[in-house]
Amino acid sequence: MLDQPIYALTDPVRLRELVAAHGWATLVSATGGGPVVSHLPVIPDPYPDPDADGDGDALTILGHLARADAELHELGRHDVVVIVEGPDGYVSPSTYRAGPYVPTWNFVVAHLHGRPAVLDAEQTYRVLERTVEHFEAGRPEPWRLATVEDYARDIAPYTTGFRLRPSRVAGKHKLSQDKPHDVALRAAAALDVDGPHGNRALAAAMRRVLVTGD
Repeated sequence: MLDQPIYALTDPVRLRELVAAHGWATLVSATGGGPVVSHLPVIPDPYPDPDADGDGDALTILGHLARADAELHELGRHDVVVIVEGPDGYVSPSTYRAGPYVPTWNFVVAHLHGRPAVLDAEQTYRVLERTVEHFEAGRPEPWRLATVEDYARDIAPYTTGFRLRPSRVAGKHKLSQDKPHDVALRAAAALDVDGPHGNRALAAAMRRVLVTGD
């Protein structure tokens, strides 16, 4: 990913929020047989190691995938990249009402590099429980895996859990920071509508970085 300091997303709190809010990730491994790509849910580790050094621990993630997929990835034997994507979308030059400008694509993304630690059967089951708890948290009556524990434990062995404490993180939020402030805010306002040309999530992300610098 092109390194552009103006768009760098480095705050570990913001990056953790990104993972928490956008848990459908892409796992990329470079195996002896060539690249392997899978899509899977990930969550921030709810119990990061308080004694670990640096920001990497704040970004530790838990994930799981089908055992057969884990074998294809040769999981734990190679470094991987987990790609987490936030809001994104097309920005028309007409939204700026200034210029000259050309079309662009705004986005928020993080690449988490490192070697995952493969978890044992009981640890994997804990990851499944925590994943359900994470995605059920906003529901009025959260469902729990314990509701079907016997069935869940029967099929859990067909999954492989992992923990990734990234050794390197490349985060980027390209949200029109290169434009004059008033011009960029006009683009955010133009996107903050319903309908085929609206993108409220992207508008909110733009305003967050443009107004608060966060």
